Order: sequence, then C-alpha cells, then structure tokens
Amino acid sequence: MTGADQTTRPPIALSIAGTDPSGGAGIHADLKTFTARGVLGTTAITALVAQNTHGVSRVYGIDDDFVSDQLDSVLNDMPVDATKSGLLGSRSLVELVVARAAENQLGFYTVDPVMVATSGHRLLEVDAVAAVRDHLLPVSDLITPNLPEAALLLGDDVPVAQTPQEMLDQARQLVDRGPRAVLLKGGHALEGDVADVLVTAEGAVTEFTHPRVATSNTHGTGCTLSAAITAEVAVLKRARAVDDVSSDLLHEAVDNALNYLARALKSAANWQVSFDPKGAHGPVDHQVDIVRR
Repeated sequence: MTGADQTTRPPIALSIAGTDPSGGAGIHADLKTFTARGVLGTTAITALVAQNTHGVSRVYGIDDDFVSDQLDSVLNDMPVDATKSGLLGSRSLVELVVARAAENQLGFYTVDPVMVATSGHRLLEVDAVAAVRDHLLPVSDLITPNLPEAALLLGDDVPVAQTPQEMLDQARQLVDRGPRAVLLKGGHALEGDVADVLVTAEGAVTEFTHPRVATSNTHGTGCTLSAAITAEVAVLKRARAVDDVSSDLLHEAVDNALNYLARALKSAANWQVSFDPKGAHGPVDHQVDIVRR
C-alpha cells in the first residue's frame, strides 16, 4: 500500500480522451463530471479536437510517446481508483492503453468506444477498430457502447439492434468478447422511454429505464455517462475500502450515473448556447447538482 493510500485522500479518476473546446464532450465533459460526482479528476489527452455544437471540423492526434508520458505523470505519482477512455484514434494508441490496463495500472477500467461523432465525422481509424474488438475489450471492466457502436464492435455488417431482445442479444455477444460487463445504451432508439441494459460476465442482466427528454442538447452524453460511472465506481471503492468491483457495486454506480445524466439532460433541455441554433446540439448541464452563484 502506498503512502497516498495510507493517508486521507479523495477518490481519484483518470480520463484518457480528446478535447472539446466547446466544453460539452471529451476531456472537458469528463473533468466537469468528475468534479460534480466528487472525485479528483486527472487526464491524459489523446487528441486536440476542433469541435462545437455543430460538429467536428478537425482532429489533431497527439504522439503516442507523449500520451505515454502523460500517463506516466499521473500513474507514477497518484493512486488511480478508476479510469475511462474515450477517443483512441489509432491502432497504436489503442495498444498503448491496452498495455497499461493489462499491467493493472488503471484501476477499474471503463471503455467508451468512441468511433464516430454525432456529426458523422469518423474518429477512429479503420485499422483501429479491429484492435478495439480484439485487444481493448478483453482488458476492460465495462464498455458503454450506444446501439451503432455495439453493432460495429460485433462486425462490419452487423445490423443495429432495433428491439429490447436484440439489444440483450448483442450485449451478451459483446460480453463474450472479454469485457467484465457491458452497458448497452438505448438512447439512439427512435421513440419511447430510454432503456439501457447492463449485462455482466457472471450472467446478471439489469434494464434501466428513464423517460426520454425532448431536447437537442445531447452533445457529449456518452462521454458524460461513462465519466459519471467511472467517478461513481471510484467513490464507492474508496468509501468501502475495496479493490474488486462486485456486480452489486457496479449496478449501484451505473444507476447513480444514469440518474445524474437524466437530471443533467432535463436541466439543459431548453438551453440555447449557439449563435446558430439550427442543427446545433448543445451540452448537458454538468453542474445540475451544483448551486450556481
């Protein structure tokens, strides 16, 4: 046990992801979510992304060796309770993170398999998809794909799930690829309540249902949810002084995170943050539980 573990410290979470200068997604959303959920947030930036509420215009990748140096700066200095990764744009970067996870340096590891931006801009190189399928999934504790991402993770020609049974089937197929758990998000369904299904390697299945919020302000919801789950796991691990994340602890973390996201979506439902609201997708309200002055 390190000195930092023997003394008083907050839960610590790490985000490995790209930037968002408009503040709704990526590292920016993750840090705000970490703060809102009560953890000390740390980061390793994988790409500088020029994006806003209308989409991505340019991605500038960070050299792998500098990403590695950023990870060393955090992991060699601080005990990280939980980590999430978002944008890992290249095969080599995926393999770098896989190596860190395999060495048990990341704590509980959540993978948000960022592949294509809402605007349609491809964020993952074609040859990196296979690395995610074959190498990243087996070292993850939880993956949080939306419906299109889940289909792509299963194969290039796999259709997107349309029914609750198809969602459950695809989540189980993804668990068979190696992650300890899969949270398949149903927000891309066209109508009705939002249903998300959590399947664990032990066979536990839980469906979480929330009323659909009528809003175009959905920019960064995937980043925010995966960061919230990661933060909740860090908080619960620290509070209960455990290293292993049980199915019950994960269930509680996911439930807390989904409820936080639902509040954040509802609070920002009527925001207009863009000069040109037509076609814009604004952020959620990461500060929903924080009193504004």
